[in-house]
Order: sequence, then C-alpha cells, then structure tokens
Amino acid sequence: MRTLATLLVAVAIPTAVFAFGSAPPGQPAPAFTVTDLDGKAARLEDYKGRIVVLEWNNFGCPFVQKHYRSGNMQALQKRYGNDVVWLTVNSTNASNADYQKPAALQSTLREFGAHPARYLVDDPGAVGMAYGAKTTPHMFVIDASGKVAYNGAIDDRRSTDVEDVKGAKNYVVAALEEMKAGKPVSTPSTVPYGCSVKYR
Repeated sequence: MRTLATLLVAVAIPTAVFAFGSAPPGQPAPAFTVTDLDGKAARLEDYKGRIVVLEWNNFGCPFVQKHYRSGNMQALQKRYGNDVVWLTVNSTNASNADYQKPAALQSTLREFGAHPARYLVDDPGAVGMAYGAKTTPHMFVIDASGKVAYNGAIDDRRSTDVEDVKGAKNYVVAALEEMKAGKPVSTPSTVPYGCSVKYR
C-alpha cells in the first residue's frame, strides 16, 4: 500500500519513468499538486472534506466535443458547482498536435461556457498516469473522506453523436446523487470510452 508521501513523490517525477497507476473505487485517491490555467498550484488536499470530480479533457477529441457541443458537460459543472469541486484535467503532452497553450484553453472554455472550479494543466502527464486515466473523457468521483467513489465512463452511450447524450445513463450523476442521499454508489466503476489520453 502506497503512503501519501510516496504518492506525492511519484506524481512529481518525470512521466518517462513513472509507472501507469490506478485509482480503484474504495481506495484513497492519489494526491497531487499541479498548476491551473492561471499558473497557480492546485492540490487535492486543498479540498479535503469535499466531494471532488475529476474530468479528463482534450478539446481535440470528438468524444469530448460531443459532451461540450451538446452542453452536457457544462450543465453538469454548473448543476453540481455548489456541492462538489469540479476539476477538469488536461494531460495532453506539449509535443502532441492536440496540445493547447493556456491562453487557447481559456478561450475554448469561454467559447463553450464551461464552469469547472479549476482547469488543471498536467502536460507532463504525471497526474493522469497516477490515476490511470486512459481516455478523454475519463471521470473520477472522490468522496469527502478522500477515497475514490467512482472511476470510469461519463455515461453508457459510447459514441461521438451529440444526440446520444439524450437518454444516456450518466454514471457521474448517478454516483453524485447516491452520495448526496447517503447511499453507497451502486456502480462504482465502468470501462471509460473516448480518445486515448495523449501522454508523451
């Protein structure tokens, strides 16, 4: 079992020598420190005692575009903005064609009217690899005790069709609503779908 200190060190070392990790439900969420679009440090421990949603993002991915062009992701960010800390994470490496500089990302967020609490820039990929984030989007819900409550797909419609958002079972919504009601998360993990995270 890895200690908090071990996780903090692991997240800080270069991606090239970092082992692809995981964040299974019921286990402590890997700690991290990463910068946001304003260049300010963001630490998971800053949100201790609160529910945190991690959304892996790459606006160049058609699966991500599906959820933003439909307004689905922004609606969820706004709907749960008062109850949870919604952190959008971009682990796209700077050498990849999909990489966007902070100014471009800020412009895209404004264009879509997105409402995450913070947008985290993880271009070394250390945070994504610590969590085992495989796709964009790949969703994680962390409970108030710091344990992973959900890990997987945003919903059950594995397509890029905007119309498929309607009627889809949203696993993140289900998890948050069950947690809000004091119930255990009935579906704590699913297989994520989307584009592969563009690590180095």
